[in-house]
Amino acid sequence: MRGFDADERERIRGRLRETGRDLFARYGLDKTTIADLTDPAGIANGTFYRFYDSKEQLYFEILREEGERLAEDIIADSFETHDDPEAAIVAFLTLLCEEIETNPLVRRLVVDDDLSRLMAQFSDEQLREEQAESLSYVVPYVEKWQAEGRLREDDPEVLAGVMGVVKFAAYHKDDFHSEEFYRAVRDALVETIAAGLTRSSGTDPTSDN
Repeated sequence: MRGFDADERERIRGRLRETGRDLFARYGLDKTTIADLTDPAGIANGTFYRFYDSKEQLYFEILREEGERLAEDIIADSFETHDDPEAAIVAFLTLLCEEIETNPLVRRLVVDDDLSRLMAQFSDEQLREEQAESLSYVVPYVEKWQAEGRLREDDPEVLAGVMGVVKFAAYHKDDFHSEEFYRAVRDALVETIAAGLTRSSGTDPTSDN
């Protein structure tokens, strides 16, 4: 079995990711075969496993790349745009939900209920590392606002995790009885999280001052 040089490996991996992103978004994991992935890359089915252990691992890598790109875009249009932390968090969470609602790659994964299956391919340690990496985009802003006294005091990763809870509403968008009701719930949740994080933990929410 011949080997591949570095350029060939990078070309093939890139082609597999490009093909996988299109097919997973359109057909999902189950209906996408190894042959569907390998034919455009010009490799045999068995050769796929020299690059990825499974279709799930390829999907996960594609999602990670997508997440990195989207995180930069969303942060640029929220945390980097608004000086007020509450407005910045509302913008960030709204954009995050809208991306989950409309991104075909993510929606297919949720609609097909393959999210748990995808996560099961990885160890607890790997999942913790992925979670820490995803939080790392938000934590610096949390720490900055805390230092300025504009965000409640708590573990910065915990507060970043609180923001992440909103994505579960977006994942279950189709479970709501109407689009209008979902959006009302989503927007109220976003606003409540933003207000709660930017209110000092010692502040009486019923106070007029």
